[in-house]
Amino acid sequence: MTVVDNVIYVDGARAASPPTLEATFGLLREHGGMAWLGLYRPDAAEVRAVAQEFDLHELAEEDTNKAHQRPKLERYGHTLFTVLRPARYVDSTEKVEFGELHVFTGPSFVVTVRHAESPDLGEVRRRLEREPHMLRLGPEAVLYAILDQVVDEYAPVAAGLENDIDEIEDELFSSDPTVSRRIYELSREVIAFQRATHPLLPILENLEQGFDRYGVDIELQHKLRDVHDHALRIVERADSFRALLQNALLVNATLVAQQQNDETRRLTEASYLQSEQVKRISSWAAILFAPTLIGTIYGMNFRHMPELAWVLGYPLALLGMVVMGVVLYLVFKRHRWL
Repeated sequence: MTVVDNVIYVDGARAASPPTLEATFGLLREHGGMAWLGLYRPDAAEVRAVAQEFDLHELAEEDTNKAHQRPKLERYGHTLFTVLRPARYVDSTEKVEFGELHVFTGPSFVVTVRHAESPDLGEVRRRLEREPHMLRLGPEAVLYAILDQVVDEYAPVAAGLENDIDEIEDELFSSDPTVSRRIYELSREVIAFQRATHPLLPILENLEQGFDRYGVDIELQHKLRDVHDHALRIVERADSFRALLQNALLVNATLVAQQQNDETRRLTEASYLQSEQVKRISSWAAILFAPTLIGTIYGMNFRHMPELAWVLGYPLALLGMVVMGVVLYLVFKRHRWL
């Protein structure tokens, strides 16, 4: 259903709820009052009908059909076209979902076009109907109430993002390999949150600049300034979130580099210890090789070999083995292989 609510207000009270847009247009022309049309993802034909009835600018109509607009405030004659990016935090997935809301306000009408579930415009309508003195102020009061609702719904989003950042800060020193990915994902959400909230400030400032020119009621001026203060705090929190995530990313990169350096050092130490062991083994192998070589030569069963019949041959052979072993030991010891 694209037409969520279709009401005509007279003197701050609900006067009629026509079943169709055409009936609303007819009653408004005949009896006056203020029409508030709530549309949810309307098709081009419905937007065209509303645009023709209220003489909406073709560029605003085109933006509404295409959607995916940045937050902005544009004035076309006596009609204001406002684009907002409401948001909500989904606890189950720990993600931020962004919507898009277009608001047309003219002398006798308000047209709201939602392209997502948020914000809860039903709550806005019920709150205003409980305050007829606000509805009597006309379409500007409805625009104020919508802005107030959008800004109020940013508060749980900011709280959810802050909680996610606190969790990341706890995970930074836990050697969790997924923390880098989560920081990047959360950074994208914070940037999207900034893109949704930052334009609110110039939107509200432009509305404030038109207070005197368009004779905005003094009570409504106070309320809009209050919304501006809340929006400013939200923007400041979003900016602080981005700074915190940049610091977290820097700390994480430092910790990863430190872990890599520690691992490299451990590998170097292990390689050094292995090299020392190889040196020791090689040294003892060389020391044992010398007497083995002499013993092997004189252990061959040949009849004609030098010094076989020599009386001093055996003790000299043993002495040669010992001397060669001692010399090699001293050489290796001097070079710190042993």
